[in-house]
Amino acid sequence: MKSRLIGDKAFYRRALSLAVPIMIQTGITNFVNMLDNLMVGSVGTEAMTGVAVANQLIFVFNLCIYGAVSGAGIFTAQFFGSGDSKGVRYTFRFKLFICIIISLLFAAAVFLKGDFLLGLYLKGEGSAQSAKLSLKIAFDYIRIIFIGVIPYALSQSFGSTLRETGRPKVPMYAGVAAVFVNLILNYILIFGHFGFPALGANGAAIATVISRFIELFYVVIGAYKGKKSQFILGAFRSPYIPVSLIKNIIRKGTPLMLNEFFWSTGIALINQCYSVRGLDVVAANNISMTFFDVFSVVFMSVGVSIGITVGQILGSGDSEKAMDTAVKMRVFSVFMAVLVSFVFAALSGVIPQMYNTSEHIRHLARWLMILTAAAMPIDAFAHASYFILRSGGKVFITLLFDSVFVWVVSLPFAFIISRYTSLPILPFYAFSQMLNLLKCLLGYFYVKKGSWLKNLAAQNT
Repeated sequence: MKSRLIGDKAFYRRALSLAVPIMIQTGITNFVNMLDNLMVGSVGTEAMTGVAVANQLIFVFNLCIYGAVSGAGIFTAQFFGSGDSKGVRYTFRFKLFICIIISLLFAAAVFLKGDFLLGLYLKGEGSAQSAKLSLKIAFDYIRIIFIGVIPYALSQSFGSTLRETGRPKVPMYAGVAAVFVNLILNYILIFGHFGFPALGANGAAIATVISRFIELFYVVIGAYKGKKSQFILGAFRSPYIPVSLIKNIIRKGTPLMLNEFFWSTGIALINQCYSVRGLDVVAANNISMTFFDVFSVVFMSVGVSIGITVGQILGSGDSEKAMDTAVKMRVFSVFMAVLVSFVFAALSGVIPQMYNTSEHIRHLARWLMILTAAAMPIDAFAHASYFILRSGGKVFITLLFDSVFVWVVSLPFAFIISRYTSLPILPFYAFSQMLNLLKCLLGYFYVKKGSWLKNLAAQNT
């Protein structure tokens, strides 16, 4: 049993060699986002609520981009594992095309229906004046963020391909450079230092946009350096992608992209159900989830590395090793989540005190953090199972496992509780989190079944 669930030192060195750069990049990004949130929170509750509401739409866009690059990335990892540099180049081109299309659709949605979408989160208990001010802040913030959506989409296309081809440090360094630029500009533009005007939440948005361009510049330069970036050589000489590969990416990748879209919109709607309990809940949930993003990066990055590592092994044709690696890395992910959850819960009494807000919001934030910490190992198991299934192209199963579960189980539960009961937010939130135990059972069953062990690279050569 021990040898089946726990690897040797060499196993964990290999696993961490990919997970750590992703962890560092994502961790620093989320850490700076946290500082950004703290700075905006020091301006006032309305500013914090407005940015939190705007970030619900940005969250959906980011995950759509993530789903798009990940769908093609299944093939990228397996092409790289089989030594097919042309195949990698084709998938890179596909990522660029699809990400630009998604960015344009997001821009259209924001400008045509932005007021309506943002206003959905500001209908709970609270003063009408606060809700109106928060809505204005949210809309101004997201209009500025729109300028950076194309650079963000392009940098994700480059960064994901670099990670899948064994160069995770390039997007890591790009992310580090971008977030430090973002942090410095946040300090200057939010509060008005060094002769600049104090722009509040708008200053945070401007800083984010500039950091997106910095990240894109760095990752493009990094892609053209080094012998391992063969995919970039000749990538822009032609838009050609084999029709058969496009069909296969669409067949495998579209469900994955739709999964990210429906999952993210489902989560956004669940948060809207929480917001029915009042504007204080919106602010408290923002505090909890901002810091969750920082701490969860430890086990979330292991999950991402599972998809890449197992995909490369499948591309080499070794199904037995792929299964062994998947099971051991999932156990490792849960172990890391347990460690992180204790730290997160221990800090729940300190973190809310850092915000310039009411004592009631601080109290709610503390208990939301404790409940979130208790659910972290469950999230880690489900997250790892998702990436295992995805590595072999089992996109229909991942669709059922992820977004269909949210829309059929989690969202109806949240909707019914929020609209037809008076259950307070804390038990409401706790029951919602515990529903993911069902996902863990499904994940365990599907991974053990082994139908996901597919060599996609061999099918597209």
